[in-house]
Amino acid sequence: MHPIAFHLGSLAIHSYGVMIALAFLVGLWTATRRGARVNLSREDIGDVTLWLMVGAILGARVAYVATYWKDEFAGQPLSEIIMIQHGGLVYYGGLIGATLCGMLAIHWKKMPLWKTADVLAPSIALGSVFGRIGCLLNGCCYGRFCTLPWAIRFPAGQANTGVPVGVPLHPTQIYDALLNLLLYGFLAWLFRRKKFDGQIFATYLLCYAVTRSVVEAFRGDYNAGHQHFGLTPAQLVSVPIFFAGLTLAAVLSRRPLVK
Repeated sequence: MHPIAFHLGSLAIHSYGVMIALAFLVGLWTATRRGARVNLSREDIGDVTLWLMVGAILGARVAYVATYWKDEFAGQPLSEIIMIQHGGLVYYGGLIGATLCGMLAIHWKKMPLWKTADVLAPSIALGSVFGRIGCLLNGCCYGRFCTLPWAIRFPAGQANTGVPVGVPLHPTQIYDALLNLLLYGFLAWLFRRKKFDGQIFATYLLCYAVTRSVVEAFRGDYNAGHQHFGLTPAQLVSVPIFFAGLTLAAVLSRRPLVK
């Protein structure tokens, strides 16, 4: 574990924050290259990505604070709400926030909505790879007890409060990172072969809802109060996300592909 990446004088730079920054940088780089293939300018993609970043961070933090208010924030200084360098972002909150901000930015810049969404979708999956590595370095989003050869153990003195120290656990962060890397490769391949605008974004929603639900089955950081009907919060949100992707694919597939 390396929760602190390095120090700038007395200022500790957290690994989680570094990985989130890398996620956005790599996502921007790959999206601009993909956008050039469909005549979307580097500047326009960069402007939209900036708004995506703002929406993602705000949405992810709001969702985390709302979910874990009683566990982590009640009775604490209000300044804790903005301490994202300690970890504490909910991916689906970030996805919803980024989608809303991105749609506003795309409309403002008069860019084609679904063509732009297709350009960005693979990069979202790639960015999630870096985000989950940040979770591993930070010690959050850990798995439940595991007896498999690839189980990991968090060391005493470094692991976050609540992490079972020295206990073999499923490396759920690595599971999620690998599945997102595979999803990125698949979406990048499909992008060159898509049949309608919006297909890549819809496919991302469908696939991520499934892969995230599978990984959630191995998570060990939820207490009983955060589970409903035997499902984790992310699994519950995955249901409408899956059907949103299914609906988008059904509706948009009726429209011709605009070259």
